[in-house]
Amino acid sequence: MRVSRKTLAKILAVVFVFNLVVMGAGAYFAYEQSPERPNEIVGPNGDVLATNEDIVAGKAVFQKNSLMNHGTILGNGAYFGADYTADAQERLVTNMREYVARERYDTEYSQLDEARQAAVNSVVKRQLQNGEFDGTMELTAAEAYAYEQVRQAYVERYYDGSLEHGIPAKFVSSAEEARRFADFALWTAMFASIDRPNSAISWTNEWPYNPGAGNTPPASAMTWSVVAMVLLVAGGGAGIWLYKSVKLPEPTAEGVEVPDPADIDLFPSQFAAVRFVPIAAALFLIQTLLGGLMAHYYIEREGFYGIAEALGINAVQALPFAITKAWHIDLAVLWIATMWLGIGLFLPPLLTGHEPNNQKRYIHVLLGALVVVVVGGLLGIWLGAQGYIEGALWWILGSEGLEYLEVGRLWQVGLLVGFLLWTALVARGFKPLLDREEPYGLAHLIIYAGGSIGLLFMASMMYTPKTSIVVTEFWRWWVVHMWVEGVFEFFVVAIIGVSLVSMNLLSRRSAEKAVMFEALFVMGAGVIGVSHHYWWIGLPEYWVPIGSVFSTLEFIPLVFILYEAINEYRAMVNAGESFPYKLPFMFIVASGVWNFVGAGVLGFFINLPLVNYYEHGTFLTVAHAHAAMFGAFGFLALGMAVYILRFTTEPGKWDPTNLKRAFWLWNIGMAWMVLVGDIPVGFLQLETVFTQGYDAARSLAFYSQNLVQLIFWARLPGDILIILGSAVFCYDVLKKRFVRREEIEPVTGGTIISRRIFGEDEDVGAELDD
Repeated sequence: MRVSRKTLAKILAVVFVFNLVVMGAGAYFAYEQSPERPNEIVGPNGDVLATNEDIVAGKAVFQKNSLMNHGTILGNGAYFGADYTADAQERLVTNMREYVARERYDTEYSQLDEARQAAVNSVVKRQLQNGEFDGTMELTAAEAYAYEQVRQAYVERYYDGSLEHGIPAKFVSSAEEARRFADFALWTAMFASIDRPNSAISWTNEWPYNPGAGNTPPASAMTWSVVAMVLLVAGGGAGIWLYKSVKLPEPTAEGVEVPDPADIDLFPSQFAAVRFVPIAAALFLIQTLLGGLMAHYYIEREGFYGIAEALGINAVQALPFAITKAWHIDLAVLWIATMWLGIGLFLPPLLTGHEPNNQKRYIHVLLGALVVVVVGGLLGIWLGAQGYIEGALWWILGSEGLEYLEVGRLWQVGLLVGFLLWTALVARGFKPLLDREEPYGLAHLIIYAGGSIGLLFMASMMYTPKTSIVVTEFWRWWVVHMWVEGVFEFFVVAIIGVSLVSMNLLSRRSAEKAVMFEALFVMGAGVIGVSHHYWWIGLPEYWVPIGSVFSTLEFIPLVFILYEAINEYRAMVNAGESFPYKLPFMFIVASGVWNFVGAGVLGFFINLPLVNYYEHGTFLTVAHAHAAMFGAFGFLALGMAVYILRFTTEPGKWDPTNLKRAFWLWNIGMAWMVLVGDIPVGFLQLETVFTQGYDAARSLAFYSQNLVQLIFWARLPGDILIILGSAVFCYDVLKKRFVRREEIEPVTGGTIISRRIFGEDEDVGAELDD
């Protein structure tokens, strides 16, 4: 069957509006149905233990000290330290058992026989499950005792310091702040234990797994896991039928003259755009070095091979894991985004043969602003976490302390302005196409995809340190996951479509149809699919079926993207040895493969509700994140960077040797890191959760096991290969700056590519593509 571009555009618009309605309603209910902070938490005698203000202050301590990049809260964050929710909950259970055992039997809990231990366990479980957050929250004597014990433990660990946990002294600046952080962690542990009103499950749908607190998997997790697997088979079959039924063009090189880079005139703005590449390459290299340091911190939590100690440097104090992790995560987003900014600015003159006035100057302004925001944001993270920025400015200029969104609010606003400026510059460049094509044309699609990145980033402005952690997490995942599963995937297929057009392997009209079709699949599943992050953070149980259904559907478009990558590879092979863009195509194919493995296979596995209940916040998630983020989006960004370097290198001086070396170093290193390191540790953690509870799988005792330490050492070659690949890439990018084409004024009449593209509009037969 044949579907027109206009029909696809209408369907895509309907899907987009549907997504907005569902997620908008979700935002409303996130405020209405998330757990409220109590005004006061009091003991059995009416003594005030904590107030709402104390919990709010504790969340600020959590963010200010970047504790989300040391451990996790509600399973989200870094896996180096404990999960604070599970840790506080387990400490409550342990201390309450001791209190009840002494109160009832005048002896230690461990000295009781099985029958009396069971009786104590029943009392503790019942007390933890009962409670209300409205107004004043009254604790039992056992709960009040345990509450104070947890506070003291947090002061000892996060203020006094614990080097075996990688925590320097005064990690939190005062004992009072450590107590406030404990209040915040304890509040999350309590709503993870207490049943919702008129319900038999807790506010976190019984997560984390802790039978001692009464937390075991809800029936919905099993039910919807089965439904998800059925939907995968049914949805996959339906998707394949639809994909094969709709007549979509395939890339082909038969009878096509592929333009040689040397024959294409370049504009001044394109030479300005390519300057984004070396900056991104430097950020990438730093990011991989920090990743290697982070990996070693799991082995030697007090330093780095003793080098820092020999130099008289307190590595844990100067560069603790939390800051290293924050920089590593932020740089991953920044170097990929920087590559894409450059690519987006390079492509318009290629396709239009036109450059607006002062475009080069404006690109340099954007580049300068990017450098200021990157340096300011990364420096602010360090200064804020080290306590150099006091008062209200800590989250404005310093670190917001939320994973992926660590940079202070001022720098976030700067990034948002940068996204908007970039969109405006791309629109200026594409104006000749925008004026002639329909609103669903290829240039429009690129702007929609790029502009959506900035639009969704605005969700990061929807919360402050005083906002409930549940609502904060709701909005944070809007940015983080809708980027990955929504607009990033949209941007991927749009960029690949533009690349095929520029290489003359696909007509513009055909590319528009293919991009819209794949965007329909991506947007139809990916946006609402973000809800699989809402199962265990304090949002209602109905997110389990919603998240299950749409998380399952996310897998289907990734199969199609891989299929398209294979088609593109075949087109490349058919083009013969003279095809000048083989190396960029290698990156595109690698991106499709890793997208399928990381986001598809591993993503589907860990997102099944029953699996996710146990594995949430383990190294299986690390494997998924690395393969999906670097494998899918990183390789595409690198491939497009190679593509534009192919144009800007002086004819006859192009040497792909180092770039090929980097390509294979990255692929082998990534496979080694994920398969030898992350996945084995993840399955060992999963087994520990099954047998000992979630807190045990995130404990220092787990990471200190000989087998786990051996796996961390075995992962080292993979880290080294990735770092070497990044170093080789940086060297080659710098080297190619010295063999760059001379910047000359292009001839009038456009480029070979632009004349062909505009010629399509004059071709009456092209209307058949509609």
